[in-house]
Amino acid sequence: MEPKSTFLRACLRLPVERTPIWLMRQAGRYLPEYRDIRSEAGDFLNLCYNPKLATEVTLQPLRRFPLDAAILFSDILVIPQAMGMSLKFSVGEGPIFSNPIRTIKDIEELEVPNPEEKLAPVLEIVTQLRKILGETPLIGFSGSPWTLATYMVEGGSSKKFHQIKAMMYNNPMLLNQILDILVISVAKYLNAQIRHGAQAVQIFDTWGGVLAPEQFREFSLKPVAEIIKRLDRIGPDKVRVPVIFFAKGCGYMLEEMAEIGCDVLGLDWTTNLAKAHQRVGHRVALQGNLDPSVLYASPEVIQREVFELLNSYPSPTGHIFNLGHGLEPDMDPERVSILVEAVHQASSLKGKSIK
Repeated sequence: MEPKSTFLRACLRLPVERTPIWLMRQAGRYLPEYRDIRSEAGDFLNLCYNPKLATEVTLQPLRRFPLDAAILFSDILVIPQAMGMSLKFSVGEGPIFSNPIRTIKDIEELEVPNPEEKLAPVLEIVTQLRKILGETPLIGFSGSPWTLATYMVEGGSSKKFHQIKAMMYNNPMLLNQILDILVISVAKYLNAQIRHGAQAVQIFDTWGGVLAPEQFREFSLKPVAEIIKRLDRIGPDKVRVPVIFFAKGCGYMLEEMAEIGCDVLGLDWTTNLAKAHQRVGHRVALQGNLDPSVLYASPEVIQREVFELLNSYPSPTGHIFNLGHGLEPDMDPERVSILVEAVHQASSLKGKSIK
């Protein structure tokens, strides 16, 4: 069955009347109403696991802007927490795991969580959103095994990735054991999101760009391809569930990323959109990829950059407009409104189909 929504149709490279738009981190700290909810929750993880508040946060940007999809408000690190790791978010420091994975004994203490039990509040949020959103699609998500492993091995955020890269070179079998457990855990989690109503899923590989090409193939692409093989690609409504893969800093690997089984490749702003289309053709749809920093510019510049980006895409279908990374806390919501309006003005594709 073909989907009706513009976003889902674009993901599947079906004819659309205009380019759909959603924005990474569209629900977040740049919105004053989000900050109010965040204050009410008291703690970031409390917010992620509170169905009422997380549902509200997910819906906030759709009330402000005519976006074509909602994305579940959560965090990629709920998976390692559900696997048994001790997680907290410290102000000014980001996520911290008090029990980083460094040895085989540490790995043996990890479990493959049943998402219906360990992540039940998140799945309840998905269920609630699906009831509320109506015709607006809901995107579920997870971090990639490599990106999740960086946090699990480093013990939190990192700039150098010394611990996980030392493991990768000194003991790749150990790293692969972590990745194997994550493949199973992420696939189960995404399938649970799909069962509960997610109509598309995105896998974020935020830190794929810190790897050399051979290591990216082995420790990022290979596990993601295995996850995609395990996913339920037809949802409860009998419509295909698109899989989006976003790997930051990995545009040089587009051809290989297009072969892993995803429907859409997300691009960061360092990859030329028109050339990306030339390289992958119609094997996958493309998502992106305006530099988020454009939103610090004047309205006239925002409009110009949007028009230029949309005009650079040579095909009438198979493109979802997005930023090349997420919205930042200090961005002006009014600039986001200008961006969305510019996309709608510039992207009329009525009556066209795939070339």
